[in-house]
Amino acid sequence: MEFTTTQTIEILGTIAFAISGSFAAMQRRLDPFGVLIIAFVTSIGGGTVRDMLLGDTPVKWMRDVNYCLLILVTSLLTIFFKTHIKKFKITLFLFDSLGLGLFTVLGIQKGIAFGLSPGICIALGTITGCFGGIIRDTLLNTIPLIFRKEIYATACIIGGLLYFLLLQFNLKADVAKILVIVFIFALRIVVVRYKLALPKFGY
Repeated sequence: MEFTTTQTIEILGTIAFAISGSFAAMQRRLDPFGVLIIAFVTSIGGGTVRDMLLGDTPVKWMRDVNYCLLILVTSLLTIFFKTHIKKFKITLFLFDSLGLGLFTVLGIQKGIAFGLSPGICIALGTITGCFGGIIRDTLLNTIPLIFRKEIYATACIIGGLLYFLLLQFNLKADVAKILVIVFIFALRIVVVRYKLALPKFGY
C-alpha cells in the first residue's frame, strides 16, 4: 500500500501525539484506561476542532477506525516500554514538539484543500497542532503550554508563514512540508533550551 506525503505526516503526527499524551498521563500516575483516553484526545483533538470548523464531518477518526487502532497500539507500546525510558519529561517534550510540527503542516494542507486563504490555512494549522495539547493539559489539570510563556502557537504561525514563503520560491510542496516540520521541531528545542519567550505586558 502506497502512502502520500500527507498521509504519512498524519500517521506520524498521530503516533507522536499519542506518545506525548501517554507520557503526560503516566507522569500524573493515571491508570492504563486514563492513559489511553489522554493519548486519544491529544492525537485527535486538534484535527476534530479543525474538521468541525470546516464542516468536514463525520471527522476523520470516525470515518477511519485505523487511526483509533493506531492510537491504541501506540499507547499500549508506550506503557509497556515506559520502564526503559527514564527521562519522561524530555521524551514528552520531544514527541510533543514533533507532533506540533507534523500536525501544523497537516492543518495547513487541509485548509489549502478547501481553497482557503493562506492566513486561514495558517490558523487551521495552529489549531490542528495546538488544540490536542490544550485538551490534554486541561484534563490533567495543567495550564496548557499555549497559555504559558513558552513559544508554542507562535512556532506554528512562523512555520506556516515559512511554508507559504517556500512555495513562493517554487519549492516542491513535499520538500516545503518536511522543512517546515523540521523548523518547528528545531525552533521548539531552541526556545526551550535558551529559555526564549515572548515579552510580557505588565498592568
